[in-house]
This record gives sequence, C-alpha cells and structure tokens, in this order.
Amino acid sequence: MDTNNFAWRRWLPLFLGIGLSLSACKGEPAEGCRPDDAEDAAAVPMRLKRLEPGFFSLKTPADAQRFMDANPTFAKYYLQRQPGNEAALDSSLVNLATNPALQKLGKETAAAFPDSAALRHDLGEMFRRVHYYFPDFRVPPTVTYVSGFLAKDIYVNDSLLVTSLDWFAGPKASKRPDLPQYMLRRYTPLGLTPLVAQAVSSKYNRHELTANTMLDAMIHAGKSLYFASRVLPCTSDSLLMGYTQREIVGLEANEGRVWGHFLEKNLLYSTTPFLLQKYVGERPNVPEIDKTCPGRVGQWVGLQIIRKYVAEHPDVSLSRIMAEKNAQRLLNDSHYRPKR
Repeated sequence: MDTNNFAWRRWLPLFLGIGLSLSACKGEPAEGCRPDDAEDAAAVPMRLKRLEPGFFSLKTPADAQRFMDANPTFAKYYLQRQPGNEAALDSSLVNLATNPALQKLGKETAAAFPDSAALRHDLGEMFRRVHYYFPDFRVPPTVTYVSGFLAKDIYVNDSLLVTSLDWFAGPKASKRPDLPQYMLRRYTPLGLTPLVAQAVSSKYNRHELTANTMLDAMIHAGKSLYFASRVLPCTSDSLLMGYTQREIVGLEANEGRVWGHFLEKNLLYSTTPFLLQKYVGERPNVPEIDKTCPGRVGQWVGLQIIRKYVAEHPDVSLSRIMAEKNAQRLLNDSHYRPKR
C-alpha cells in the first residue's frame, strides 16, 4: 500500500445496509422502539480495547513489532501478518502512524468517539440480544483502530471484531472514505453499531450456495436487515437502511407499485449480475421504478417480505428464520401481496 501518499481505498460489501446505534433510542425513530423480546436478557462479557493510542505512538519498525506482538490476533487477521511480510508490514505501519494526514484524522476520529464506555455499552447491548436469540454466540474480543481506509471498515470472525473508526468519523472529518455522498451519509458514528450487527448476522444467515436469483439476494439481504432490527430495536427503518425519512415514506406509500415492478418485469428469478446490482446493490436511485426510488430497494423489499413472514408465523424464532435457506419458501409462506 502507498503509505507515503496516504491513499484512500474504497471497500464496501455489495449488500450493505446501515442504521443507528442503540444510543439513538432518544432520537429517531418517531414511531418508538420495536417490541423487544430480549429486553431483559442477561449481560454478556464484553472486552473493548482501543488500539489508536498505541498505533500512533509507533516510531520505528521495532515499535511496530512490539505493537503486533501485543495484539497478535489483530495482527494475524486484520493486518494479515505473516512470516514473509514482517519487514514490509513494520515499515508500512510506521509510515502510516507518522503520516501527518492520518494523525490529523486520528485526532478527529478520537473527537467523534470520545467515550469508550458509551461505545462499549452500545455494542454490549447489541451483543446481549444476539446471545439471547443465539445462545451459542460468544462475543469476540473487540478492538478499535484507524486504518486510513486501507483496510475494511468492519472485520469480524469468532476470534476478533475490528472497527476502523475513521470510516465513521462523519462529515466533519478532514478525510472521508472514497464513496459517493449517498453512501457517505451512512458513515457516521451512529452508523457503526448497525453495520456491526449486520456483519454478525452473516454467522447465522444461511442460504443455498447455488442460489443466485434476484429473489435469493433480496431475501438474504432482508434477513440480515431483520436480524439487525431485532438486536437494535430502537433503530428506525430510515437509519437501518441508510435512507432519508422522505425516501422511507415514499417507499411505504408505493410499496405495491415497487413490488409490482419486480413482478411485471419478471425480475425475481433473474440471475443477471447487472440486474441484481441495479436493484439490490449500491445505486443513488432506481429510475426504472421512479427517479425518487432509492438504491438497494431490493433489500428493502426483502425486509418487508421477512416482516410479513413473521407476522404470519409469530411463533417462528429468529434463529429459524436465519437458518431457512429457501428464499422461495419464505416468500410463499409470507403471503406478501402489498396493495398496488
């Protein structure tokens, strides 16, 4: 990576939705929090370590070695430390840590996330709900970092959760991810916890490996969003989706028209990647439906299908919904037929 020029790299999963952290229960949504089956769930152990101070203290390759030795799991998974790349990685870390532009962004990130206790609380509240619905879930050790956008915004596996906080420093930061504005509005401090929730959902969100239709993509994304809405019960749909409130109101008022478009154009069983990207992937809008229709509308429809399924089958657990691989079965059993 070009650390001297402090390159800013784009990274974002195709099927991404963003929402609001639990602390936003005091603001949006106007409709209030959703029913919360896990409201009284027991707390789970939560470890949070902020790596930024140690990272920005690096001055020499030896310092970088000690930094990685002190954080071996982070070095292995996030930094991709291997015996063959030690010297290059040491040099890269020092160049980044001493780069004036990144140091400035580091200070701005610290200002955007000044309270480690609040961050630990928000993540802990989410994790205890995940554990309630999925008792096998074990909270991974969690660290924060400033990557200069040269690595993933969120990385999670069973052994580690990394949040690169500079991605979420918000509009006041001197540098932001190289993304269009309609996507950047999701990259704020409030967008962090919902993205973590969706990343965690991938552990439980099952789908057929050979399933590659529009419907499969819509349902898979819808299950991820539904999972996030359950473990973050005070997240509004506008913030969960990364839409404006006006866009949400427009979709709700025209739900039948949107669904009718998918049916009339025979889109549900299309396997054309270009079409899937058009309706489920990142776009500023979907003019094929209407110029005011926001991008990723297929994800939103997928969420509505899952919610209708839950309304028809209130006794089905979240774990069973996430484990269901058959998108067609979920659609059929949802009886999803919004009025046109």
